[in-house]
Amino acid sequence: MFEVLVYVYENYWRGDACPEPEQLGRKLSAQGFDPQEIRDALYWLDGLSLATQGIELTRHADGTSATVRAAPVVLPGSPDSMRIYSTAEQEHLGAECLGFISFLESSQVFSAGLREIVVERAMATTGDTLTLDELKIIVLMVHWSAGVEPDALVLDELCDDTSTRVAH
Repeated sequence: MFEVLVYVYENYWRGDACPEPEQLGRKLSAQGFDPQEIRDALYWLDGLSLATQGIELTRHADGTSATVRAAPVVLPGSPDSMRIYSTAEQEHLGAECLGFISFLESSQVFSAGLREIVVERAMATTGDTLTLDELKIIVLMVHWSAGVEPDALVLDELCDDTSTRVAH
């Protein structure tokens, strides 16, 4: 499924530029993707569309961080609040993914509301523990669906192959 999501991200600049599910399914099939992967990806994308409906990502005045606002008024999280992950979330996301989510939130890349969309979409995937690369695809797809490109440094972190990095 993640190969299909990467293809969609790379070929459709924004979520609103993506064709309707039936037409997208035909295009993906013509590209040679497995029919089950296409069905899984379309179902996942439908859930993503519902999750980000009415969401607006905005940049703070300093231009370095983003916040999420939903169409209905959502109370902001307290700075002293803490997210407790369920056992199922801990098992499916794993320590590496949970650490990355915490890093993105503490870096003010996204707010608690956007974090919840990412976690919900991550939990909607099938299989065992999510890999960090799969989580990064989910984060990109959430931004894509909301119609906002992540900050250049964030985009670099999400798309960079960290296995080849050299520490300075």
